[in-house]
Amino acid sequence: MSTTRKFTAVAVGLGLVTLAACGSSDSDDQTGGSGSGSKTVTLVSHDSFAYTKDVLTAFEKESGYKVRVLKDGDAGQAVNKAILTKDNPQGDVFFGVDNTLLSRALDNGLFQSYEAKGSDLILPEYRADQDKHRVTPIDSGDICVNYDKAYFSKRKLAPPTSFDDLIKPAYKNLLVTENASTSSPGLGFLLGTAAKYGDDGWQDYWKKLKANGVKVVDGWEQAYNEEFSGSAGGKKAKADRPLVVSYASSPPAEVIYADPKPKTAPTGVAAGTCFRQVEYAGLLSNARNEKGGKALVDFLISKKFQDDMPLNMFVYPVREAAQVPAEFTKFGPQAEDPETLDPAKIADNRDQWVKSWTSLVLK
Repeated sequence: MSTTRKFTAVAVGLGLVTLAACGSSDSDDQTGGSGSGSKTVTLVSHDSFAYTKDVLTAFEKESGYKVRVLKDGDAGQAVNKAILTKDNPQGDVFFGVDNTLLSRALDNGLFQSYEAKGSDLILPEYRADQDKHRVTPIDSGDICVNYDKAYFSKRKLAPPTSFDDLIKPAYKNLLVTENASTSSPGLGFLLGTAAKYGDDGWQDYWKKLKANGVKVVDGWEQAYNEEFSGSAGGKKAKADRPLVVSYASSPPAEVIYADPKPKTAPTGVAAGTCFRQVEYAGLLSNARNEKGGKALVDFLISKKFQDDMPLNMFVYPVREAAQVPAEFTKFGPQAEDPETLDPAKIADNRDQWVKSWTSLVLK
C-alpha cells in the first residue's frame, strides 16, 4: 500500500507482479490529455493503485477513453505534489487521498465539484463533503497492529490486543511503526492513539511507547517487508520485530500470495488498535479532460471496479452489495469497533499533533 494501507509492496515481496496501464506514445498520453475532446484520461495515484487489466480494458472499450495511470509515490507524497501542481495538474483524476489528509486537499482547492453516478449507492458511513461533492469515497481499510503468530506461540506469550498492551513490559522492543510525518499508516496509528487517549493523553502514551522500545521507520514497505518477522518479506530479511503497524487486511494477503497456501494466516490483528481509513477520488481542478475525468470517477465507484478492487489493493469496497472476498471474511475482517476521528478534528489538529509527535518520538 504505497505507505497507505495497501498491498502492492506485499505482492512484490511475494513475487506478484502488479499490472499498470500505459498510454500510447502520442502527445496526449504524455501530457495527460490536451483538452475535453481528448480520448486519453489520466489518473494520478499513489504507488499501490492496482487493478485487474481486463476490468480496466472493459472500461476503455465501453467509454472510448484510454486510461493513463501515473503513480506518484506514497499517499502523502502524491497528495502534496498534486497540491503543488494544481494549477497545471499532472492528470484529470486523483485517487488515494484518505481521511487523514482530506482536509489539506480540500482546503487547498485540489478538487472541483462532481457528484459521481452511483454515489447514492455508497454506504452512508463513508460519505464526506456532501454539500460540495468534491470527492467520492472509493475504499476503506483499518490500520491496526499485526502480530507474528509463531513468535508468540513459541514463547507462550499472549499477543497484544489493545493500545494499552503495547506499553507493557512483556512487549518491550517488539513493535515497529511508520513515521507519522511521512507515512499514511504511521499517521493513522498516531490518530488512533489521539482518538483513544484524547488531547491530554496521547502524548503521555507515546512517551511510554517510546520507553518501551518502539522502532520508527520511514514507510510501510520497510516496516512490513523488512522489519516485521511475520511477513513473507520479513522472513526473508530475517526481521526481528513481531509487531507492526499495518492493516486488518494484511493476514489475507499473507494467505492468498503464499505458495503453498496455509490453512490459517501466519499473522493476526490486535483488534483494539485499529483506526478506520477511507480513501477518496476526485476530479482535479483545472483537469484538461474534464469529461473523461468524470467518466473515470464513475468507473471507480462502479460495481465492476468495486468488486475487483479488494484482491488487488487489499481494501474493502464502499459500494452497497459489492463483493467482499471470502478470504477477507475469514482472515481479515474489518474491525468491529475501530477508532475514528471527525474530519474537522483531524483538520484542526493534524499538523500540530505530527509536530508534537516528532519532538516526542524522534528526538
